[in-house]
Amino acid sequence: MELRYASLIAFLILSSTVTADYVRPEPRKNLRFPWNPKHPSRPQQVHISLAGKRHMRITWITDNKSSPSIVEYGTSRGKYSDSAQGESTSYGYLLYNSGKIHHTVIGPLKHDTIYYYRCGGQGPEFSLKTPPSQFPVTFAVAGDLGQTGWTKSTLDHIDLCRYDVYLLPGDLSYADRIQSRWDTFGELVQPLASARPWMVTQGNHEKEGIMLFEDSFVSYNARWKMPFKESGSSSNLYYSFDVSGVHLIMLGSYTEYDEQSDQYIWLKADLLKVDRRRTPWVVVSFHVPWYNSNKAHRGEGNSMMTAMEPLLYAAGVDVVIAGHVHAYERTKRVYGGRSDPCGAVHITIGDGGNREGLAHRYLHPQPEWSIFREASFGHGELKIVNSTHAFWSWHRNDDDESVRSDQVWITSLVNSGCLADKGLELSKMVTAI
Repeated sequence: MELRYASLIAFLILSSTVTADYVRPEPRKNLRFPWNPKHPSRPQQVHISLAGKRHMRITWITDNKSSPSIVEYGTSRGKYSDSAQGESTSYGYLLYNSGKIHHTVIGPLKHDTIYYYRCGGQGPEFSLKTPPSQFPVTFAVAGDLGQTGWTKSTLDHIDLCRYDVYLLPGDLSYADRIQSRWDTFGELVQPLASARPWMVTQGNHEKEGIMLFEDSFVSYNARWKMPFKESGSSSNLYYSFDVSGVHLIMLGSYTEYDEQSDQYIWLKADLLKVDRRRTPWVVVSFHVPWYNSNKAHRGEGNSMMTAMEPLLYAAGVDVVIAGHVHAYERTKRVYGGRSDPCGAVHITIGDGGNREGLAHRYLHPQPEWSIFREASFGHGELKIVNSTHAFWSWHRNDDDESVRSDQVWITSLVNSGCLADKGLELSKMVTAI
């Protein structure tokens, strides 16, 4: 069936200064998922995401189209003191029809608390942990996951770290229009994604449009609903949320971003609402990197950078996280193509384990703004310790062990003096158009 499906799709489409010295292990093959029939009402592909202040969205799929979108939950195993009714959707894509996709928001929830929950009134019990209300808070980070042996290695390493929220800057399943791969990806990540909130944005591999036949993001939007409405956005492709004194903004590299676009207008309004006394850290994530010394995907982020970097600079954004390039790179604080102590630290981390392999070729000499770069699979951890200091570390997948290979303390711009004139600068930019 998958071969026939792939053939149909193919037919339609055709009409610092540190560089790591490391010998990389060989690529690993795509994972194989044996057929494993389940009861049609059994919850599958369970994952959670933040959904506004002290609320969590539980998402799952059932084959039974009459299964209820109810979640029962509580703080003791097997005892559910609360319940919530949600909504559901489904979609068709060429010859494929999805199961019933449930989205149910639960809360208000206590901070830093383990909850036990059950989906649809039956099936197994899951547990989740809510983020803390204050520092410290830790984010696990890896983009361009896919479904290979290296993906499994990355997920295993992330599972061993103590984190509160997972950030994925695009390219989730690498389904590439083969819809059954969305299903296997959901099963692959369920052990982690059902226990901690996964906050994602779209990459190029989420674009599945086929001429006039299919919308570009129909699968992604149906399966991975993010808190865009809660943050005043009109699109699931860009949104923001707060966690423990951090304001995070997830932008869309594959939707309009020029100065007249809805995304740009929304971003201006969102940045203007940021209160650095309440959220002293501001972190932004999107798929295509703006600062990239790898020869892969050179210049692809230039137009978005031209449009939006002045806004992020005026707002005093601390860290920018991207994917797309299948390697790791960390910069100094930069702005306008050069080092700037009031700019953001840019991190490229498209090294989650994708099937396309690593991007080995770099520009030489290494740009002055590039601190560390290496073509290896791995993941990152961003621990915001307090209002002024954060610790970033990148962990290489060295065979089946996680090896910390890059680390740095980052100081927030909040007490740097950089923000003194930026509030007025941002206000002028917001009202200029």
